[in-house]
Amino acid sequence: MVTATVPVRATTLACPNCGSSIALHAQGWAVTVACSSCGSVLDALDPNLRVLQEHAMRLPHTPAIPLGTRGKIRGVEYEVIGCQRVAIEVEGVEYAWTEYVCFNPYHGFLYLSAYEGHWNVIEKLRRKPSAPSGSSRPAITLDGRTYHHFQTAVARTTMAMGEFPWELRVGDEVKARDFISPPFILSAEVSDQEVTWSRGEYTDPSDIAKMFGVPSIDRRPEGVFANQPNTHVRAARRVAKVGGPLMLVWFLMLLAVILLSQRDEVFTETYTYDRTRGEQNALVTGPFELRGRTSNVRITLRAALENDWTYFGLALINDGTGQARDVGKQLSFYSGRDSDGRWSEGSRNGSVTLSSVPSGRYLLRIMPEGGEPIGDPVSYTVSVKRDVPAYSHFVIAFFALIIPMALVWAPVIGFESRRWMESDHEGALLNFPKDEDGA
Repeated sequence: MVTATVPVRATTLACPNCGSSIALHAQGWAVTVACSSCGSVLDALDPNLRVLQEHAMRLPHTPAIPLGTRGKIRGVEYEVIGCQRVAIEVEGVEYAWTEYVCFNPYHGFLYLSAYEGHWNVIEKLRRKPSAPSGSSRPAITLDGRTYHHFQTAVARTTMAMGEFPWELRVGDEVKARDFISPPFILSAEVSDQEVTWSRGEYTDPSDIAKMFGVPSIDRRPEGVFANQPNTHVRAARRVAKVGGPLMLVWFLMLLAVILLSQRDEVFTETYTYDRTRGEQNALVTGPFELRGRTSNVRITLRAALENDWTYFGLALINDGTGQARDVGKQLSFYSGRDSDGRWSEGSRNGSVTLSSVPSGRYLLRIMPEGGEPIGDPVSYTVSVKRDVPAYSHFVIAFFALIIPMALVWAPVIGFESRRWMESDHEGALLNFPKDEDGA
């Protein structure tokens, strides 16, 4: 593609207010021109540069890109011919940014905006966006992309220098409505006469510096800008692509365990532990059958303890082979009342689980012991269940999956929270278009 270059020639005229030279680069295109020396706004369509507004006390401002600087934007050479400062006031605080007018006689105008190190390349739209249906927040669509409302404010021109393709006055005010879909922003400027739409694309300040050969441009943006791409999204999505299917597998395995577990209660009985009988409290239950596939066995104990404790020695014995599997469980329960009210600690219930127990005929040996030196006999109930769902390994797996995802998504959410704190809407709107830069 052949790209057009900006002609070197420019028309030079004298400011009728202060006599300074004014170079007109977009003669026939520009509507107004602001003198860089005295700040007067002049009629660029008048051969004599009729004064439209005297502004001798111009606010001092040195553009980051000097007027007359040329650079290539999207492969086309443009010249910076105008610069204005624009400000809004939000809750008594003024926020100001700089806008640049860039001109190419074959391609017309493009615009740049700069706010605290954040840059956008802006083009005027010839068509209006449309409003989507069913959106919970104000939104518009353009070219199949949804933009969410970010902010509405009254923007005021506070300083101008150079040429502008509209009739400009310092002090002019327009109602500006911004809608974002990073890295893009749609802005509507509403005045008494018309509504003008423009679309900006967030551009790295290093790219702007390269485009115009201005290495002094600040390359350290402050804060999070409205349409700044969330650079953390790429890593978060990569983790989600792996973690999402793994979480689905985790859930399906958990569901299978819940649905396929038998939960058969194969034995239950109530006994009494009398400390005065010592080792005579030891007993062996009657036989019971463990059927089905090799799976776990859960032994549950419930004791009528009151400010007391008891240790239960347990052994699951295979009646055919004599093989025993020994476990133990201590129960304790204490309660009372003090200045803070009633309190309690411990539990009257507890259980132990034996894994991978083959089917067969089994007995359970029980040996209660210990407890407070002086205490009444303790009634306790023993129950045995076959094939009970065990969730501990699922809990470990869940956190092993969720923690990495939380670590990579936390910066994403934090970035969006900082973005939307500056908007008219509370809270973060986690909306990441599929083609967002860096996603």
